[in-house]
Amino acid sequence: MAVRDEIVWRGGIVYFAIALLAAAILIRILILQFVQHGKWAAMSEKYVYKTAEVQATRGDILTNDGRLLASSVPYYTIYMDTRSTGMSGSTWSNGINGLSTGLARFLGERSTAGWRSAITEARRKGDRYFLIKRKVDYMTLKQVKELPIFREGQYKGGMVAQAENRRILPNNDLATRTIGYLNLGSEGNEVGVEGAFDKDLAGKNGVAVKQRLTGGDWITVEGPNSVESRDGNDVVTTLDIDLQDVATTALLNQLRKNDADHGCAVLMEVASGDIKAIANLELGSDGDYHETYNYAVGESTEPGSTFKLPSLMAAIEDGVIDTGDIVDTGTGSIKYYNQVIHDTKEGGNGKITVNQVFEKSSNVGTSKLIYEHYKDNPKAYVNRLYAMKLNEKLNLQIKGEGTPLIRYPGDKLWSGISLPMMSHGYEVQLTPLQILTFYNAVANNGRMVRPRFVSAILHNGSVIRSYGPEVIINSIASRSTIRKAKIMMEGVVQRGTATNLKNANYKIAGKTGTAQIAKDKHGYRQGSGISYQASFVGYFPAENPLYSCIVVVNAPSNGVYYGNLVAGTVFKEISDRVYSTSFFRDYKPEDKEKIKPSAPEAGNGFREDINEVLRNLDVRYRRTSDNEWVATRESGDTIRLAGVKLEDGLVPDVRGMSLRDAIYLLENSGINVRYNGKGRVLRQSPEHGARYYQGTTVSLEMNM
Repeated sequence: MAVRDEIVWRGGIVYFAIALLAAAILIRILILQFVQHGKWAAMSEKYVYKTAEVQATRGDILTNDGRLLASSVPYYTIYMDTRSTGMSGSTWSNGINGLSTGLARFLGERSTAGWRSAITEARRKGDRYFLIKRKVDYMTLKQVKELPIFREGQYKGGMVAQAENRRILPNNDLATRTIGYLNLGSEGNEVGVEGAFDKDLAGKNGVAVKQRLTGGDWITVEGPNSVESRDGNDVVTTLDIDLQDVATTALLNQLRKNDADHGCAVLMEVASGDIKAIANLELGSDGDYHETYNYAVGESTEPGSTFKLPSLMAAIEDGVIDTGDIVDTGTGSIKYYNQVIHDTKEGGNGKITVNQVFEKSSNVGTSKLIYEHYKDNPKAYVNRLYAMKLNEKLNLQIKGEGTPLIRYPGDKLWSGISLPMMSHGYEVQLTPLQILTFYNAVANNGRMVRPRFVSAILHNGSVIRSYGPEVIINSIASRSTIRKAKIMMEGVVQRGTATNLKNANYKIAGKTGTAQIAKDKHGYRQGSGISYQASFVGYFPAENPLYSCIVVVNAPSNGVYYGNLVAGTVFKEISDRVYSTSFFRDYKPEDKEKIKPSAPEAGNGFREDINEVLRNLDVRYRRTSDNEWVATRESGDTIRLAGVKLEDGLVPDVRGMSLRDAIYLLENSGINVRYNGKGRVLRQSPEHGARYYQGTTVSLEMNM
């Protein structure tokens, strides 16, 4: 009995222990399920699932006719996990020599022995994130992925490739400050169109859900937290790349010729205010000129004689002078308090009309007219300038506009000489674009329009927002005053300070400007020298103005500094080029009704893009290749997609492709690109199939 009791007692203990354990397990389950559910679910997400940001493709910046000014091309940073847990010893030992040889071939930078030594040392140290190379293009990435060890994948081969987009400017330095850039670091800076329209260009990043597989690899899976990225919108500017090239080249040649410090040139369409070209060049430490600052938009300086137009217009509008009035300029100098104002003509101009004061750019005549009629009421003069909006910013679409300065009587720095000095462009400050906008208003019969840099925002080729011309003020002056101002400006070129700009084909109207540059506390003279700013601003053709233009050259150093010679020649080179192509405005195509419609032209390019185009156009097509890049061929009522053959070391065939696709394919092959024209690629040189080397340049001729 005692034995039976002991067995029962021991069995009870075991039963009780098991029951207690079961209860503990049940309690633990309940705690895990209901109390700590959030904690362990989050941990599960952390170690089994993770989310990764999917970067949206930044939109393109385009010219007025759709050509690329800025675009994004994907590049990659390659790392190696030298201690990847899935990498076997045999994979390492059998593949390290081949991997090193391949890296030396495709990436360079090190020899085969150098790569083997560097990677082996990184593995010895247990480096899980050894940098192979940054900014690797897609074609090179594909080649590197096929190398020994790396071909085993991320888990077994340790290769990690992180994608990033790099912004490219197909036209190199043309209008780079106006195109702009983003620098969003601790001292962030937003410049030009890139900065002003960042929200449109950036798009919206997406979210990808990734699941960890047995062995450690991650795959992208569909999940409730997945969010598809939305690519950025394209921004259409008003710039004409051909005219931009003309303006930049003309300005560059003149800056070099005169050894100037910096300069700018802006071409504007009179009726709309569209900026067709804007060049800003500054002498760099390397002895060459670069776009480093947008002087046309941001540099407020004393304009000098180009300010005589608003001064004289103010007096004409107030009825205190007329263009036929006689002014005695004497021997070419006049003194106001302690300030002597001189004319450039030795011996002076004597008695001349107001028209001649403007044509000959007489400082004495202008200052006498304004001082004598406004000395007792200077506020009337300044109020008239204010009424013409010269004291207000233009509120441009891009950032960085300089602040205009036109002092008001009673201000701290107003003095007895302020009125005569202001009359001919001193003690006032304006940017080149602000001056141009005023002259453009005269060309536009008094209607002042805001300069426009961007005309539309596109998404997938469709306009989602447009920007029309904006009127700042319907008329800066009466029709009579505007008409007289136009006559004065034509006289400058026909009989005045800019007769070197006359030509037989069309008339130019404008004004020269030669201003001394103040050097902060040193005044206008520093040491034995005086720095000058030469400018010319006007419009053409004078009888029917279509374009206005300003050219400003700062600190020419070769002894020539007058506006007609330094800036005027740049103006004429730009206007001649514009005028020579003006026949396109009158060109009328054949009667569209007589033209037989043809099947849509899909061109050649990236397969998925062409598929989408054909689907949207409801065109039948047949795919005969799985290549990423294809050429389209007509086959009855069906488009056939044939693969474009890509071979290592041979120039690919990009004929029929858009410029964007051609640049992407060629640059990702390590080839530099130069192009001419617009539309699709018509010819390429070297031709496809030719052998190329790193740094080879391919020239593309477009078909329009």
